[in-house]
Amino acid sequence: MKTKNKPRKKLTDEEIDKIVVGQADNDLAWEKPIRRKAEPTSVLIPSELASRAAFLARLHRKASVGEWLKHIIQERIELEEAAFSGLKQELSSKGSPNRHLQ
Repeated sequence: MKTKNKPRKKLTDEEIDKIVVGQADNDLAWEKPIRRKAEPTSVLIPSELASRAAFLARLHRKASVGEWLKHIIQERIELEEAAFSGLKQELSSKGSPNRHLQ
């Protein structure tokens, strides 16, 4: 005799956030990270911006515009991540109700 599985209640975004935040520091609650090889991609930018980037790449003696853009993007991402981390730390030290940013 087959038993029917009860349909699962669909969780709201807020319920999912609570679960994730509750398990964030528990390494056992998470699967092993999935690693994948990054695939090259292309980004369309206006020609005027591309010309400016090419000029700056030459000025900074980079082998190619792509190499210079990669460097600039990595630098900017690190800056943004540091700013975000500082903001999270500041909010948590103040006991802010915006705990969902952690």
